Amino acid sequence: MLSYYLSAALGLATVVSAAGARTSTRERIERQLEGTCGIFEPAPTVRAPRKNVWAQMSAEDNVAVWNLLHDPETGLNLTDPAEATLTDNYVFWIDTLPVNKTDVLPYLKSCSHPPPPKYARAVIFAGGKDDPDSQEYMIGPLPVGPETRVEKLDYIFNGGDGGRVPYNARYFDGKRSAATDPLLASIMANISDITEDLIGGSYFGSDNENTTLWVSSPTPVSYDGTQAFRNIMFRYPGPATYLTPLDFFVLLNCTGTDPSHYRLRGFVTASRLFTSVAELREAYEAGELSNEIKQTRNTDWAMLDYKPELGQRDLESKLAPQSLEIGGKRYRVDEKERYVEYMGWSFYVAYTRTLGVTYHDIKYKGERILYELSLQEAAAQYAGFQPKAANTVYHDTYYGLGTYMGTLVEGFDCPFGSTIWNLTYHEGNRSITNADSFCIYESDSGYPMSRHRYEDSTDYGFSHLGTIKGTALTTRTIATIGNYDYMFDYIFHVDGSIEIVVRASGYLQSSFFYPDQGRFGPRIQQGTQGSLHDHILTYKADFDIIDTANSLEVSELVLVNQSQPWFPELGLFEQMELSKSTMDKEQQFNWMPNNRAMYCIVNPNATNAWGEKRGYRIVPGKSNIHLTLNDSPFSRKQTPFTKTHLALTRQRDTEPFANSWANVNLPWKPQQDFLKFFDGDDVVEEDVVLWFNLGMHHFTRAEDVPVTLYTEAVSSIVFAPQSFNDRAQDGDILNRRWITYNSETDALEYDDYGVELGQCTVKLTEPVLGINRNG
Repeated sequence: MLSYYLSAALGLATVVSAAGARTSTRERIERQLEGTCGIFEPAPTVRAPRKNVWAQMSAEDNVAVWNLLHDPETGLNLTDPAEATLTDNYVFWIDTLPVNKTDVLPYLKSCSHPPPPKYARAVIFAGGKDDPDSQEYMIGPLPVGPETRVEKLDYIFNGGDGGRVPYNARYFDGKRSAATDPLLASIMANISDITEDLIGGSYFGSDNENTTLWVSSPTPVSYDGTQAFRNIMFRYPGPATYLTPLDFFVLLNCTGTDPSHYRLRGFVTASRLFTSVAELREAYEAGELSNEIKQTRNTDWAMLDYKPELGQRDLESKLAPQSLEIGGKRYRVDEKERYVEYMGWSFYVAYTRTLGVTYHDIKYKGERILYELSLQEAAAQYAGFQPKAANTVYHDTYYGLGTYMGTLVEGFDCPFGSTIWNLTYHEGNRSITNADSFCIYESDSGYPMSRHRYEDSTDYGFSHLGTIKGTALTTRTIATIGNYDYMFDYIFHVDGSIEIVVRASGYLQSSFFYPDQGRFGPRIQQGTQGSLHDHILTYKADFDIIDTANSLEVSELVLVNQSQPWFPELGLFEQMELSKSTMDKEQQFNWMPNNRAMYCIVNPNATNAWGEKRGYRIVPGKSNIHLTLNDSPFSRKQTPFTKTHLALTRQRDTEPFANSWANVNLPWKPQQDFLKFFDGDDVVEEDVVLWFNLGMHHFTRAEDVPVTLYTEAVSSIVFAPQSFNDRAQDGDILNRRWITYNSETDALEYDDYGVELGQCTVKLTEPVLGINRNG
């Protein structure tokens, strides 16, 4: 008998101190392991063939980098961030600089070649300069020693200023918010009678106990760094604040580091702009601003708990079906090196605060398919006839996408018995561990890998029947970035294909309901409108099919009229043919209508047994979209990677990312311009990178309340072998059944190839709450 307990997500993180000692107050439900089914047995171990050179730097290295940056001899004149003001210089964050591919390949090729040196990257906010800015630095080699240097990190940015970002476009951190708060508080205090009447609340400052409204403002906050603005919307406080927006906006000019120069640009309410307090009060006293629709403060309807008033579905009190790895895990891991092997697959896992989890050196049966597979950006753009929705463009790397990958609930977010790892990022001179935030599990595909029934005139209708078990290994993280919970899946199928899936749940960023603005989304609650928006998630696939001499081959279905001598009565008739070509220049491009073209990354110098070029096909899955807007002022030049389905470039060490994390506030003068990647270089038999977009046009609906459902909000793509092998990769799978009709005995004979059905008794018991003092 097996008894197991649910592992609950009751805490978010374990803090690791500067010295590396771990302290934890994270409560969790402790799992009790009994029985013989092997469900909770740890994955078998394997030793990684190489050191994980993509791995994040250690907590000790992070502290050493922090100390070096603050050393007076380094010359950066830094203040502790906890004590800094707008006009001080301070560290914003420290992360790991991606290692150059040209430095890694020799190491992967030869054990005798040393691994490439590791470097850190750091963002320094320099408010104390005459021309204040933000500047990135590279620090290395690590560990810190006599040869370690602190240098400006410019080579990965092509916007013209290297790693520098003007002050007005830099991250709008707590210090900048605090600098605008006195102005906002003074403005709102002067009109508290108006706001109490119109929107049922007042704002006297973020720390004032009489404040009853929450402040929200979108990005971008600048166009080109020469100015800064803050377009503020108010909401009711509480856990469901995203669903209680109010019809009141304050527009501020907050250019520069001197708050005495900040000023009011205007108010927006009732779809009208007022440029002064006097104008607003005049309209209010004239009775022009009354609104019959009131927002609700009761948000019980917006919580993701059980709603007994909806009733109970028949048999719903029974435990839902579970995916269990009966008999033990069929994959091996090296947890220290974050290395995984599964059914012919092998790959390394890495992690950064900016991008989250990335995958490297992905091989199938010992041959490299991909050097890198990684999420590059999670972008969103909204629409609406009011400042917040019309102004909103999000780049989630701006907020540190990886830092929001939080605890996974076993049995619900990931199957019971999954291999679960922590993810750690660096914050100042500390390291923060997001506990139980990365899971690995094998599951039934829900359909056979392949099957066929060989028909015959027997009583059973067949002479033979073959069916092969379909399984796959999934790695999963969920990042809750503000209102959305993005689920990122990388799925390694036993047939040699890789599937990338992203799903979105969580709260809508909604708008106040305006009866005359249904073109921007439907009404979803008493005073709430679902704001129309796009989610675009950009990925990087650095293919190395066998080696780095790859090409993108396009096989297009074309219609031709032809005659054939054995059909003389038909004359000319329509046929379809393949027209093959090779993409010769770097470019952005879209899926052809009706998916009439097949795109394959091939190695022209490697053929299978039949003389066909070995390659991997790029197969569109669900909802392969690109950004709807082309020339919005809020996403004009800093978001071009979202505007086509696909893009192909030459691999360059100077182009590791599709986007800069700081780009969102520079829509007219980006720090990193993706369009400059396309400079006419040849991409035939070269080291090529495919960039692709997944996402959703979010046609909001009442069913987005309380949160968006993963079922519909999903997008995917598949990389599938295309003549990469000599035959389908199913002949070496033992998990199959071969059924033969025996004409002599009139019976069916089953061959299970030694893989028998397991027997296991599973019992669920009530969870017991405990305290894990070790994190």
